[in-house]
Amino acid sequence: MKLLMAKKIIISGGGTGGHVFPAISIANALMRIDNNIIIHFVGAKGRLEMVKVPEAGYEISGLPVAGFERKLSLKNIAVVIKLIKSLGAARKIIRNYKPDVVVGVGGYASGPILRVAGRKGIPTLIQEQNSYAGLTNKLLAKKAKVICVAYEGMEKYFPEEKILLTGNPVRRDLIKLDRKREEAINYFKIKKNLPVALVMGGSGGSRTINESIARGYEKLVKNGIQVIWQTGKHYHENLKKNHVASSASLVHLHGFIDRMDLAYAAADIIVSRAGAGTISELTIVGKPVILIPSPSVAEDHQTKNALALVNKNAALILKDNNSVEKLADTIIELTKDNERRRILSDNIMSLAMKDSDVMIAKAILKLAE
Repeated sequence: MKLLMAKKIIISGGGTGGHVFPAISIANALMRIDNNIIIHFVGAKGRLEMVKVPEAGYEISGLPVAGFERKLSLKNIAVVIKLIKSLGAARKIIRNYKPDVVVGVGGYASGPILRVAGRKGIPTLIQEQNSYAGLTNKLLAKKAKVICVAYEGMEKYFPEEKILLTGNPVRRDLIKLDRKREEAINYFKIKKNLPVALVMGGSGGSRTINESIARGYEKLVKNGIQVIWQTGKHYHENLKKNHVASSASLVHLHGFIDRMDLAYAAADIIVSRAGAGTISELTIVGKPVILIPSPSVAEDHQTKNALALVNKNAALILKDNNSVEKLADTIIELTKDNERRRILSDNIMSLAMKDSDVMIAKAILKLAE
């Protein structure tokens, strides 16, 4: 009988780690607060969520949805066909599952499932991660009951009465990283007495960031800087074979880092793209950051995310087209400037919101009631 009365929640979206891991954090928070809940995920077929969500212990359905090409392309005809099929699949999921609330965390799959839920009068909640709202979320906001945001000033995109400032959820293992420093040194086999630059380009890797480090790692090593380098699995073998000499013992290549908590704990400086989820993690981590926004994301979200930190003297920024020439020198300069690192660290930590997952979970449960 208890199972029949359980609240049913659909969480939709994904595509990248920046969407998937916050979604899982929300689900975990829901289960901590009230274990009489059934959670079902909806993602896009072939995307990261179809692997990571089951690994986290949740069921997931996949939609054939894909993103539109931003320029005129015949590929968009196939995208429209996939969208129509996804709307049909979303209607079937809603009909079979009968959710009390549908949550959208961003990514291709959020659109169809939230659109269907909104039309059927099912309460929906949007989690807008970025400082600049995308077109899809602006449209979905018309039917949404609550819009959880990570930045102030979002009333220029959404109705103010629907907005709840929560921040973006992050993995809970990122809190109190100073206690993990020794474990991190042993895990990555790095030297205690030399600074560490953690370089990462997101779950898929970044061609530009990889090129920048491939060009500049010898200069970093000559200045006594160790590099923990997450290349992305697609780039890993080529970089390992063709760029990083076996004698470069201070450079540690990884296709993907499973223990990001230890990578952050080991780092003195972090180089990263500027996805919203990553930036939220970085505010919790509290280390000096060099952000290189991706120029290929919709509506230049990452630059706007990065500038929200840069304008508060909480991060440095390099343009994508300048980073190959400037990244290594910027890392070296920041390594030598203790006061600048302290200021950046203090300012980025001041922006952290540590209980975002719980705040969003409570808003979901309130809608379910």
